[in-house]
Amino acid sequence: MADTPRLDVPRGQSRRFGSFLRFNPDAVGQFAETIARFLGTGRFLLVQTVIVVVWIALNVFAVQLRWDPYPFILLNLAFSTQAAYAAPLILLAQNRQADRDRVQAEEDRARAASVRADTEYLARELASLRVAVGELATRDFIRSELSRLVDDEDDAERREKKPKKKRDVVP
Repeated sequence: MADTPRLDVPRGQSRRFGSFLRFNPDAVGQFAETIARFLGTGRFLLVQTVIVVVWIALNVFAVQLRWDPYPFILLNLAFSTQAAYAAPLILLAQNRQADRDRVQAEEDRARAASVRADTEYLARELASLRVAVGELATRDFIRSELSRLVDDEDDAERREKKPKKKRDVVP
């Protein structure tokens, strides 16, 4: 019964190998981003160019210092090793940046949804205020209605052919 594998422990994390393979993924990611940022600079290209020119010059012109003759196999091995390490470090840095971009995009979407909801709420409130203000009687409207009522009353009196009474008209 003690030899049965544990189902709550993933296969990759066995107890035998876990003790010496522990590392901080964030520290490795930060290191990868630092290297990737350096590899993308003009300073790196300049330093690498100077090293290659000095390497080739020493191996071509300094007869006693030749450690890598003309086909420069050791230099090619150095470039291959550099590429073998640079590519995964750059990919790791890009993955971390993609994760940060994804989180930022989710926050932007949430913020945009909140702003949209606030804008729609304010638009509804503004529309209801316009309706409420549109239903209020203005001074000009009241004057026109009073003058219309006075005119209607005058018309009604004329139809009855009664003599007009003097009224005080409010300006």
